[in-house]
Amino acid sequence: MAIELRTPAQIDEMRPAGVFVGEVLTALREAADVGVNLLELNDLAHEMIRTRGAESCYIDYAPSFGRGPFGKVLCTSVNDAVLHGLPHDYKLADGDLVSFDFAVSVDGWVADSAITVPVGTARPEDVKLVETTQKALDAAIAVARPGKKVGDIGRAIGDVGRAAGLQVNTQFGGHGVGRTMHGEPHIPNDGRPGRGYPLQPGLVIAIEPWFLHTTDEIVMDPDGWTIRSADGSRGAHVEHTIAITDGDPIVLTARAAG
Repeated sequence: MAIELRTPAQIDEMRPAGVFVGEVLTALREAADVGVNLLELNDLAHEMIRTRGAESCYIDYAPSFGRGPFGKVLCTSVNDAVLHGLPHDYKLADGDLVSFDFAVSVDGWVADSAITVPVGTARPEDVKLVETTQKALDAAIAVARPGKKVGDIGRAIGDVGRAAGLQVNTQFGGHGVGRTMHGEPHIPNDGRPGRGYPLQPGLVIAIEPWFLHTTDEIVMDPDGWTIRSADGSRGAHVEHTIAITDGDPIVLTARAAG
């Protein structure tokens, strides 16, 4: 698959998709409360998609690693689940930790982003895990400039994780974004500085660090989608779609702090 660079005009055309993804994740963050069913949250995202006239990147998604099609518009990963959580009949409980991963196409352009939210009474160790994962994303975005390479992004993520005493899994990571959700280059969550594909103006990528409390080993649920920690420890996952420019990177999926 060829790596495509976008013109400044095309990056401007991608902004509405990023804004919308940020709006949906903000709504989900506010709606995630004790007693709320994961299927209700999926329905909320689906209704916002319909109202906006957007197109889900997930509902018909059927990659080789999944048991597709996915059938829902939102990934909901709870507690020891960290990636690709398939929404099901589960009511959030006090102290849960839930990740939302959401991607849509608006006017033919895709944006992809994820957040992790404590529900009700947050556990201190969960708050620290989320903060570390966000710090890794911030560090990765900070080095996403021309003259750097994909390995620099991965190293920035890996360094933050290791400094916090976490192990780093590289099986799933970020990716190119454009007319489709997943494109080249692959953006691993660890790497060697100065190695890999060179970052150039016009490159649009999703960067998505994720960490588990006490392991880097993962297992797949019987649903064929939901990925969990092998030891039952909790996970956090955050993601932004960004565009490389001649100067600072543009965070296309920026959203209100919360």
